[in-house]
Amino acid sequence: MSTDVNAKIEQNLTDNKVVLFMKGTPSFPQCGFSARSVAILKELNTEFSSVNVLDDDEIREGIKVYGQWPTIPQLYVDKKLVGGSDIMMEMYESGELEQLLKN
Repeated sequence: MSTDVNAKIEQNLTDNKVVLFMKGTPSFPQCGFSARSVAILKELNTEFSSVNVLDDDEIREGIKVYGQWPTIPQLYVDKKLVGGSDIMMEMYESGELEQLLKN
Protein backbone atom coordinates (compact mmCIF):
# COMPACT_ATOMS: atom_id res chain seq x y z
CA MET A 1 0.00 0.00 0.00
CA SER A 2 1.36 3.41 -0.93
CA THR A 3 2.04 6.01 1.72
CA ASP A 4 -0.51 8.31 0.02
CA VAL A 5 -3.28 5.74 0.45
CA ASN A 6 -2.24 5.04 4.02
CA ALA A 7 -2.21 8.79 4.73
CA LYS A 8 -5.73 9.22 3.25
CA ILE A 9 -7.07 6.39 5.41
CA GLU A 10 -5.32 7.73 8.53
CA GLN A 11 -6.64 11.25 7.90
CA ASN A 12 -10.21 10.02 7.51
CA LEU A 13 -9.97 8.02 10.73
CA THR A 14 -8.43 10.98 12.57
CA ASP A 15 -11.09 13.41 11.35
CA ASN A 16 -14.09 11.21 12.17
CA LYS A 17 -15.02 9.18 15.25
CA VAL A 18 -17.05 6.66 13.22
CA VAL A 19 -16.09 5.72 9.66
CA LEU A 20 -17.71 3.12 7.43
CA PHE A 21 -15.70 1.99 4.43
CA MET A 22 -18.42 0.66 2.16
CA LYS A 23 -19.52 -0.08 -1.38
CA GLY A 24 -21.66 2.85 -2.45
CA THR A 25 -23.00 5.63 -0.27
CA PRO A 26 -25.34 5.64 2.74
CA SER A 27 -28.16 6.86 0.49
CA PHE A 28 -27.32 4.37 -2.27
CA PRO A 29 -25.46 1.29 -0.97
CA GLN A 30 -24.08 -0.93 -3.72
CA CYS A 31 -24.20 -4.25 -1.84
CA GLY A 32 -26.42 -5.88 0.74
CA PHE A 33 -23.71 -5.97 3.42
CA SER A 34 -23.09 -2.24 3.07
CA ALA A 35 -26.84 -1.60 3.16
CA ARG A 36 -27.18 -3.63 6.36
CA SER A 37 -24.26 -1.78 7.96
CA VAL A 38 -25.78 1.61 7.14
CA ALA A 39 -29.17 0.47 8.46
CA ILE A 40 -27.62 -0.58 11.78
CA LEU A 41 -25.82 2.74 12.21
CA LYS A 42 -28.97 4.68 11.32
CA GLU A 43 -31.05 2.59 13.73
CA LEU A 44 -28.60 3.59 16.48
CA ASN A 45 -28.82 7.26 15.41
CA THR A 46 -25.08 7.31 14.80
CA GLU A 47 -23.37 10.14 12.96
CA PHE A 48 -20.76 8.59 10.73
CA SER A 49 -18.52 9.33 7.82
CA SER A 50 -18.50 6.96 4.88
CA VAL A 51 -15.96 6.18 2.21
CA ASN A 52 -17.18 4.70 -1.06
CA VAL A 53 -14.44 2.21 -1.93
CA LEU A 54 -15.89 1.84 -5.43
CA ASP A 55 -14.68 5.38 -6.18
CA ASP A 56 -11.02 4.56 -5.50
CA ASP A 57 -9.41 1.18 -6.18
CA GLU A 58 -6.35 2.11 -4.12
CA ILE A 59 -8.52 2.82 -1.06
CA ARG A 60 -10.55 -0.33 -1.74
CA GLU A 61 -7.44 -2.51 -1.62
CA GLY A 62 -5.60 -0.34 0.89
CA ILE A 63 -8.26 -0.56 3.59
CA LYS A 64 -8.10 -4.36 3.43
CA VAL A 65 -4.35 -4.18 4.12
CA TYR A 66 -4.69 -1.40 6.70
CA GLY A 67 -7.21 -3.25 8.86
CA GLN A 68 -5.95 -6.72 7.95
CA TRP A 69 -9.58 -7.49 7.09
CA PRO A 70 -10.36 -8.98 3.68
CA THR A 71 -13.90 -7.76 3.08
CA ILE A 72 -15.90 -4.55 2.70
CA PRO A 73 -17.72 -2.97 4.54
CA GLN A 74 -15.44 -2.16 7.45
CA LEU A 75 -16.50 -0.11 10.45
CA TYR A 76 -13.97 1.90 12.44
CA VAL A 77 -14.69 3.60 15.76
CA ASP A 78 -12.03 5.79 17.35
CA LYS A 79 -9.51 4.59 14.71
CA LYS A 80 -10.07 0.94 15.68
CA LEU A 81 -11.51 -1.67 13.35
CA VAL A 82 -14.77 -3.04 14.70
CA GLY A 83 -15.40 -5.42 11.79
CA GLY A 84 -17.75 -6.07 8.92
CA SER A 85 -21.51 -6.30 8.71
CA ASP A 86 -21.80 -9.72 10.38
CA ILE A 87 -19.85 -8.56 13.41
CA MET A 88 -21.82 -5.31 13.45
CA MET A 89 -25.07 -7.30 13.45
CA GLU A 90 -23.92 -9.54 16.31
CA MET A 91 -22.78 -6.51 18.33
CA TYR A 92 -26.02 -4.65 17.52
CA GLU A 93 -28.16 -7.57 18.69
CA SER A 94 -26.19 -7.92 21.94
CA GLY A 95 -26.23 -4.17 22.64
CA GLU A 96 -22.44 -4.05 22.51
CA LEU A 97 -22.32 -1.84 19.41
CA GLU A 98 -24.61 0.76 20.95
CA GLN A 99 -22.36 0.91 24.03
CA LEU A 100 -19.25 1.26 21.88
CA LEU A 101 -20.76 4.09 19.87
CA LYS A 102 -21.91 5.97 22.99
CA ASN A 103 -18.40 6.13 24.47
